[in-house]
Amino acid sequence: MTLALVITVAIVLLVFGFPMFLVLMVPAMLVKFLFYPTVPDLVLVQKTVAGMNHSVLLAIPFFIFAAELMGRGEIARQLTAMMAALFRRRAGGMGYSTIGAAAGFGAVSGSAPATVAALGGLTYPRLKTQGFSDRFSLGLIASSAEIALLIPPSLVLIIYGWLTGTSIARLFAAGLVVGVVLAIAFSFLVATKARHLTPEARGDSASKPRDLKVLWALGMPVIILGGIYSGFFTPTEAAAVSVIYAILVEGLVLRNLTLKKLMTFAENAAVSSAVIFILLAVGSTLAYFITIAQVPAAVIGFMQYIDAGPITFLIIINILFLITGMFIDPGSALLILVPTMFPVAQSLGIDPVHFGIVVSLNICTGMITPPFGLDNFVAASTLQKSVAEVSLGVLPFVAVNIAVLLLITYVPGISTFLPNLLMG
Repeated sequence: MTLALVITVAIVLLVFGFPMFLVLMVPAMLVKFLFYPTVPDLVLVQKTVAGMNHSVLLAIPFFIFAAELMGRGEIARQLTAMMAALFRRRAGGMGYSTIGAAAGFGAVSGSAPATVAALGGLTYPRLKTQGFSDRFSLGLIASSAEIALLIPPSLVLIIYGWLTGTSIARLFAAGLVVGVVLAIAFSFLVATKARHLTPEARGDSASKPRDLKVLWALGMPVIILGGIYSGFFTPTEAAAVSVIYAILVEGLVLRNLTLKKLMTFAENAAVSSAVIFILLAVGSTLAYFITIAQVPAAVIGFMQYIDAGPITFLIIINILFLITGMFIDPGSALLILVPTMFPVAQSLGIDPVHFGIVVSLNICTGMITPPFGLDNFVAASTLQKSVAEVSLGVLPFVAVNIAVLLLITYVPGISTFLPNLLMG
């Protein structure tokens, strides 16, 4: 009854366009007053505050601030130019460059919308210049941005790690592998489209970085991953260091950062962080009532009743998270579903890191799946195109995403071998 009420109310609020924090908060309040009126109001306050009061969550505003600095500054432009230079002698080289730039910027931002906003305007005109169709170019930009949800420092993996107590360092290692796998799969799709395209004219100055200063942009992934896996600092400390690094590179090396810009970037990061933390706060309250209502235990009992094993459960998870990812943002999808489904995954012996990667890849796919894929709307707004154009363009990439999803789902070793190698 509790789960049915939560799902029904949440769907109704979504259909009528209510803000996401109300979609999470209203069902929680209804469950409290209808089924658990004796729970003290003070408990609600405690659970709401607890939803934000965790040291690992400090990584989120730091990484968002670093993404603002590098995405709206000079580093994103230079990173795109460097990738274009690497592939400028290949037919359709800008297609590969777009994927590489998205992966590189994902290693800074951890956010798909931020990646689209930072790189879309830079790569779209040049994709068209090289001969890629308008539809394919739009689909490539929107889809490549999803790699940012897997490549460390993924905000999705940080939230999942906080919700489940899974090591974020292990999740980052797994996300790096799967992000590379997805990038390679997209590259094969680009190769099929580039067969009849001619290489970009050699010596095109627009495809070359202005100097070796661009290599400073690559220092961010080295700091984040190298620092974490060497044990020099934690993921949260790595996030703080990334902000300092971004300020130094943009301000002192590339000389593209003024005090006014810094204040603007800080304000934007603060607003984005506030939205996420509000969702975390109300999501924590909803998760509390789902837990005391023993919804996870009921789901486990149902799975045992139908004699469902890990394979059947993962099929259900793929469908559920894929559909959910089509309608709502990644953080909200995690807050709604993970508290219920993670205990079931544990009861079936599914590795927490593997489960987290499956969930994240499902959300990636859902965010570009028509007709409601969230990032299709972001790409359409950024590039001033219709949502229909973007939606048609992403269809081949959705198919590739699903193929990779099935591979990762049923070959767990792909997502677990690097975490096991690095951390035992």
